[in-house]
Amino acid sequence: MVPPTGDGGSPAPIDRPILEFLQTRLQATGQVATALITDAGGHLELRVTLTPSYYPDSVEEATLAVRWYTNDDFKIHYREVHPKDAWECRWDRHPNPHNTRDHFHPPPTAPTPGNDASWSTDHRDVLRLVLDEIEERIRELWRD
Repeated sequence: MVPPTGDGGSPAPIDRPILEFLQTRLQATGQVATALITDAGGHLELRVTLTPSYYPDSVEEATLAVRWYTNDDFKIHYREVHPKDAWECRWDRHPNPHNTRDHFHPPPTAPTPGNDASWSTDHRDVLRLVLDEIEERIRELWRD
């Protein structure tokens, strides 16, 4: 077994072509205001700001941070900022001491340990799953 890394990521390098593909795909949707590949805190990732008009006024900002590794490990972190708190969750695939390699850190605080899960190895399928779950969250926000 490969040991976990200190940042909760993968021991493999980031797969920049996958991040570029996801960036292009996300920029083509009305749900995304910006999608930029950045070197945030020494970690290459795709930083996505979701379009504010999709959300009720109670959401100040909604973001998605994506790291995809050459061994198909990933970390996808969704976060909403509200006036008094944040609501977040995370889809992960990486070696770690707290869950199986595939796992989900549920909302509203994305606690560790998370829930064991099973994800596709295809980045397009994982992106579709995440976007579908975000759409469901947006519907829930508008119902409340």
